[in-house]
Amino acid sequence: MNAEIIKISHPAPEFLEEHGVLNWPIWSEDVSSFPWHYQSSETCYFLEGEVLVTPDGGTPLRMGKGDWVVFPAGMRCMWRVLKTVRKHYRFA
Repeated sequence: MNAEIIKISHPAPEFLEEHGVLNWPIWSEDVSSFPWHYQSSETCYFLEGEVLVTPDGGTPLRMGKGDWVVFPAGMRCMWRVLKTVRKHYRFA
């Protein structure tokens, strides 16, 4: 899958409110590494932590606290959690 990860650092509070982010569930993970496959698109907003996500055959992307990220459906990747993560998330 060649679709790209979309990342917006520190979006305006109005942007988060418009998307209802604070009503989404929260996922957390301690320092770890694991492979992941996105069956559907996921949009998330990082509350804490830092991760390095490497799409299969792609370039690693660092993300963390304050980042709004959209992962495309079908993407396979490796997650490397560098600092414990807490994030709001929503699957499409």
